[in-house]
Amino acid sequence: MNTELTRQDAVRDAAASGIPAALADLGTLVRIPSIAFPGFDTTEVQRSAAAVATLVEELGLFETVEIRRAAIPGSDEIGQPAVLASRAARNGRPTILLYAHHDVQPVGDESLWESAPFEPTVRDGRLYGRGAADDKAGVMAHIAALRALKEALGADFDLGVALFIEGEEEAGSRSFAQFLADNADALRADVIVVADSGNWDARTPALTVSLRGNTRFTLRVRTLEHASHSGMFGGAVPDAMMATVKLLATLWDANGAVAVAGLAERDAETPAYSEETLRDEAGLPAGVSPIGRGTILSRIWNKPAITVTGIDAPSVTNASNTLSPEIGVVISARIAPGQSAREAYSALEMHLRAHAPFGAQLTFSEQDHGDAFLVDNSGWAVGAALEAMHEAYGVEPVEIGVGGSIPFIADLVREFPGAQILVTGVEDPHSRAHSPNESLHVETFRNAVLAEALLLEKLDARAGD
Repeated sequence: MNTELTRQDAVRDAAASGIPAALADLGTLVRIPSIAFPGFDTTEVQRSAAAVATLVEELGLFETVEIRRAAIPGSDEIGQPAVLASRAARNGRPTILLYAHHDVQPVGDESLWESAPFEPTVRDGRLYGRGAADDKAGVMAHIAALRALKEALGADFDLGVALFIEGEEEAGSRSFAQFLADNADALRADVIVVADSGNWDARTPALTVSLRGNTRFTLRVRTLEHASHSGMFGGAVPDAMMATVKLLATLWDANGAVAVAGLAERDAETPAYSEETLRDEAGLPAGVSPIGRGTILSRIWNKPAITVTGIDAPSVTNASNTLSPEIGVVISARIAPGQSAREAYSALEMHLRAHAPFGAQLTFSEQDHGDAFLVDNSGWAVGAALEAMHEAYGVEPVEIGVGGSIPFIADLVREFPGAQILVTGVEDPHSRAHSPNESLHVETFRNAVLAEALLLEKLDARAGD
């Protein structure tokens, strides 16, 4: 009898039979509006943490399951609650750390949602709801994979497992580094799986091997001591809105490519990816052209990007005939792998100060920086993960770059330099994470759960190095 095949078949059957319960539990988590941003009810984040902790305790696999917080360095604040669980490895087996986050983005304009954002709704093979994909599906992928492993092998397997379900990733992970330092012994692992990325498409799994960094800050542009009548002084006095528009326009060239000296690009080949696919996945309508230069994926994976994500200015409803004295904007820049986020921020600040029109006064505040990430894919865990994905999806997996950022991975690398880091996910290009009508492709979730369960089985069968 082929014992290894028997183990894998048992895991496969257990993963498949556990999907309905996993989706039901995911729906329960989606109903909790766990938004960790300032101004939102953080008791919902606490309620979400408690719900996740209950699911983890019910596994019956961990020696300890706790809800913990860490201080936010440089402030007197404390971070949002995270769930931490651990069980020690035995008989020379490795330890795996499974990461996901239970907090979610705000819903934005609720009128753009086709169903209530915190009421999980299934349509056309997709589960809709805020956090259904990013990242409560990641939480449930871990839990469902562990359930399958337990059902197939029993609770007495030898693999060491640590589980870290964060509560403030969408809000900047401000206490993340301190949490790692405070709980280093419980979190230390040979392999770390970060389930917070995506796949090539709904049918093709992917392992993320590069992520852009990011720098985010608030810029205030001031040109007047107070608001003035636009009829009396317009044409002679610069208003802050005009100065802001002119200043922001200097960040891009005529093609929409970033035009800031000092922002680097990475030279790396990218797979074929058509403009037609871009239009479909991004929702780019006919007549609106893509921006930038080079292959489309090089623009997304390997070049910088700058986006104005928020602006404080008089609304259309409250518009009056006045010259605005001050405008505030939030600027979010994605940084090419290979450049530090702080170096990129310095280049941006220098550019903005040098191009401020009419002597406009600039102030910079609320800075957040996260470095890019490049996977060392020479380790044995990468091969094991790719093999598990192939077995689960029935399709060869793809190694991809991602235009988004997971800044805390730099903290993981720094705290646990010997660990092999695998960035996986349950999203596909139509998941619309962070946007209205966020959704999870149910079949992708099934395959992602099986892939992780098979990976856990492989690691449990592996002798330590």
